[in-house]
Amino acid sequence: MDIILKYFPDLSQRQKEQYAALRELYGYWNERVNVISRKDIDNLYEHHVLHSLGIAKVQAFKPECDILDIGTGGGFPGIPLAIMFPKTHFHLVDSIGKKIKVVEAVAQKLELTNVRAEQARAESIDGEYDFVVSRAVTDLPTFVKWVRGKISTANYHERRNGILYLKGGDLADELKPFAKAQVFELSSFFDEEFFETKKVVYLPMKR
Repeated sequence: MDIILKYFPDLSQRQKEQYAALRELYGYWNERVNVISRKDIDNLYEHHVLHSLGIAKVQAFKPECDILDIGTGGGFPGIPLAIMFPKTHFHLVDSIGKKIKVVEAVAQKLELTNVRAEQARAESIDGEYDFVVSRAVTDLPTFVKWVRGKISTANYHERRNGILYLKGGDLADELKPFAKAQVFELSSFFDEEFFETKKVVYLPMKR
């Protein structure tokens, strides 16, 4: 996990231990539930953990705030972010029950008391959140429809509450309806070739 320490050198000993444990945990669970491409498990830290932490380079989450991770799969980006921000509350949601079981198992093993996992469709989630995060589960206009109405009106961060969306490629067409969207190139934070086309889209939203 040297690649994590390369970009986040100030981790606590506890955080280092939790990130280090991810390799064995996901190796074990991926043999039973395919949450990561089998050929990509060796790239867990670069392609999944560090990719998820691209959101942390754009927005640090304050204690006691609430983050919703839609389409979390096996726990990305929610699990790496929950380790990074242990005093922030994370609600990880996926429609596939066996993937949520993996999330629950990983969170329990890591003693992540700030993680709640739920099998549900995005549209059915109630509650208000400071930010909604996700990794490219659908096109952005569709995603906005899913989460509209779930954003809290109380703003505690320097950025207005909204969506932080990990996506790659040409986003020009997807972003046309969203004049206020900001795009952050992950290549400006991370040196590896994998991140050359990867982005974080920030979209402020009103309830």
